[in-house]
Amino acid sequence: MAGIKVIEERCKSCGYCIKFCPRQVLAVGAKVNSKGYEYVEAVKPEACIGCCICGRMCPDGAIEVYK
Repeated sequence: MAGIKVIEERCKSCGYCIKFCPRQVLAVGAKVNSKGYEYVEAVKPEACIGCCICGRMCPDGAIEVYK
């Protein structure tokens, strides 16, 4: 089963990962990191297929995908 981890302190909620995820796994959460950004969270982690598109699209390297 594939999975995703968002490194909260690197995320600035640009939304690229959300836009390009083919399974709508990600969404902006309600929690805020130390820089004041509401970071992205995996809201449907069970739907992740491990395609790594989110990780490739992230300009800040805030996403790790594992299988």
